[in-house]
Amino acid sequence: MASRRAALGFRAHSGWAAMVAITGTIESPSVIDRRILQLHNPKIVGSKQPYHTGEAFPFKDAEEFISRCIAESHELAHDGLQTVIKALQQSGYSVAGCAILLASGRILPLLDRVLASHAMIHSAEGELYRNALIQAAARCKLTVHQVKERELLSHAGEILGRSENDLRTYLSHVGHSLGPPWREDQKCATLAAWIALATSNKAAVAD
Repeated sequence: MASRRAALGFRAHSGWAAMVAITGTIESPSVIDRRILQLHNPKIVGSKQPYHTGEAFPFKDAEEFISRCIAESHELAHDGLQTVIKALQQSGYSVAGCAILLASGRILPLLDRVLASHAMIHSAEGELYRNALIQAAARCKLTVHQVKERELLSHAGEILGRSENDLRTYLSHVGHSLGPPWREDQKCATLAAWIALATSNKAAVAD
């Protein structure tokens, strides 16, 4: 049943991601879960921003440290996503897909060039955690929608058939009914999840 299908939305930061799960119809979805996923191992000093940390290391040491942090992040993302999916399943929901917000989509150069540019280091940190979520969703066999954050409102409006003002009003009402935390992270993750829910529901109808 469409009312029991759920979709997830993610907005990543350095070391963590905001997640919102929604269900219901495309016209009137409901938030059923929201949480923070830990994406770095705090026991590894400097792992929250491994490229920044590695910048001060000899290249070989930086390469090994960053690789270790990436591997840890991928496992944490997978574990966190499995926890969310199991929790929703226990409540009677089937996760149909997810959407992950992206940055500008700049293609990063090789590691030595990344570490030579502070701007590239910032970009690499963001890509690390977004990629961890994308790979985790793939491992969990979820359909993954990738949406550029700067295009989120316009893309959501197109998919959902609503104006940007309508979407903002909806998000405001949801925040008032749920209470804090309801910041930009949760708003963006909700819109992303709504896109994933709409797309999966349409696909289910077509089948």
